[in-house]
Amino acid sequence: MDLTYSAADEEFRDEVRQWLADNLVGDFAAIRGRGGSGREHESYDERVAWNQHMAKAGWTCLGWPVEHGGRGLSLFQQVIFHEEYARADAPAGVNHLGEELLGPTLIALGTDEQRARFLPGIVAATELWCQGYSEPGAGSDLAGVRTRARLEGDEWVIDGQKIWTSLAHNSDWCFVVARTEPGSQRHAGLSYLLVPLDQPGVRVEPILQLTGTSEFNEVFFDGARTSADLVVGAPGDGWRVAMATLGFERGVSTIAQQIGFARELEGVEEIARANGTWDDPVIADRIARARMGLEVMRTHALRTLSSYDSGSQGPEASVSKLMWARWHRDLGDLAMEVRGASGLTVAEGPYELDQEQSLYLFSRADTIYGGSDEIQRNIIAERVLGLPKEPRG
Repeated sequence: MDLTYSAADEEFRDEVRQWLADNLVGDFAAIRGRGGSGREHESYDERVAWNQHMAKAGWTCLGWPVEHGGRGLSLFQQVIFHEEYARADAPAGVNHLGEELLGPTLIALGTDEQRARFLPGIVAATELWCQGYSEPGAGSDLAGVRTRARLEGDEWVIDGQKIWTSLAHNSDWCFVVARTEPGSQRHAGLSYLLVPLDQPGVRVEPILQLTGTSEFNEVFFDGARTSADLVVGAPGDGWRVAMATLGFERGVSTIAQQIGFARELEGVEEIARANGTWDDPVIADRIARARMGLEVMRTHALRTLSSYDSGSQGPEASVSKLMWARWHRDLGDLAMEVRGASGLTVAEGPYELDQEQSLYLFSRADTIYGGSDEIQRNIIAERVLGLPKEPRG
């Protein structure tokens, strides 16, 4: 695989770099570096305005086909954009779940009417989405969902509970996996519904995290309603659609995630140089290993994405979650080692965490959300390596 950039790619890099320099000014300059995992509350309204400003200039949904409102950029051009975005210290986006997950799902599997209704709002960052998958007792094991939906006339009526729903408190819509066939079990009888959150039958309860923030939420559906035609794919075919969405989750956004990781690592390196821990051979070795791990992840991701580009999803995608989750959690440990005693106290009361403290606490969850390490290893063993299934029951 050729990982070099062409002359046209480098011209595109210059275009991205110049646009960011020209636009991250004034009020937008004040939100550089704001947001991110464990810090989603930072300058939220201003970041929404920034995303909408980007949309008007055509810098959202870069990989989407032009006919659906995107720019149809190549894989490497999308990578370049994310690289320059990170280097400019631009604020974290607010539209990831719509742009990177639901939008591609609708483009691949939605109806013409669904695409016409929802894609423009995602492109413009005027309608924000969350993901209604996990439930109490059905987290990594998505096939165990118990949220139910039934057809009443021209509407689905939904009852149940979702948990760990990222950014639900800031979202307009939720794509929900619900059981729509009474008596069905496991993967059968599930449907993928598009549900408006601003209605009497929906209650969103933020979950207080170790970071002191509430990115995750519980979402309760009590007679919530959505139109009968807002099911993606056929009723009962929700498992296939949900798995397609998870496949898109391992798309180019993983490169953006790793660039954010690189910025975090650079911050840890700066602290190590400033406080002298860089001279500790053990710390220096761990930093070097972290840097090598980041390069391995980047190459792995590009190789995997290249197989997506050619229409083939190889087994490489199955290991990406394990790789980045463990790496990022270890980076949180390293950050606290480098900080030493100063990392044990907050700078401001009552509980104002700095960047490294948020990194350490939030990364505890990395090996759990999005499919725990244990579940990921089972998937790799059973579906990729063909080993006997783990006994259940």
